[in-house]
Amino acid sequence: MRKRKKLTPKRILKIVAGAIVFITLPTLLLFGFLYFKYNEELPVGKETAQADVFANKMLDALNYDAYKATDYIEFTFKKRHHFKWNKTENTCEVYWKNYKVNLDFNDNSKNEVFQNETKIEGENSAALIEKAISYFNNDTFWVVAPYKVFDPGTTRSIVTLENNEKALLVTYSSGGSTPGDSYLWHLDDTGKPKSFQMWVDILPINGLEATWSDWTTTATGAQLPTFHKMMVLGLEIEGIKTNRE
Repeated sequence: MRKRKKLTPKRILKIVAGAIVFITLPTLLLFGFLYFKYNEELPVGKETAQADVFANKMLDALNYDAYKATDYIEFTFKKRHHFKWNKTENTCEVYWKNYKVNLDFNDNSKNEVFQNETKIEGENSAALIEKAISYFNNDTFWVVAPYKVFDPGTTRSIVTLENNEKALLVTYSSGGSTPGDSYLWHLDDTGKPKSFQMWVDILPINGLEATWSDWTTTATGAQLPTFHKMMVLGLEIEGIKTNRE
């Protein structure tokens, strides 16, 4: 019979280290492959009048007037976060798991947090409010980003691609959770977005592309996407409802 080796602290450490390498090495190799395949430097655009023409063409293609007249947007993002956003009052109810957070962007003192309908206060409340704001900033952007190209703090420029097509580069110097992010919009002949590439702090790879597709015309006439694809990942937006007051 083969004699078992004694589990000394040194041997245990060796086993643990081997397990970590076994688990992490494929992940590191995959990340390295994706990084060298997709990572791109932020392109340099020209801030010309043509950039605003492109931006306005995109807004016209999506019926921006209808979006501006929309007071209320409700949706679920990735089956995880649900939003009841009152654009006119600048408030939003954010739901996830068993939490509900009422956000008032005009008066933070009116923010409220509930867990299973029980109100939470103090430090736990503050942390959950910050999480709800982060969810709001990220998830609503995936729904209404094209309508935000003229937001305060944005700059717009034209980038000429390798195939000589033009794309619209929008950079946000303020607002949201990660100011400084840039998005390169690829438009079809009508000005409707097909996809954008992202240079954002939360992603380790620069220039990743996500589609903007499966558009729906809402009850108020605003056009909103219901699906994005980024590499092999799908981002679903469900239960979209809009109203005018």
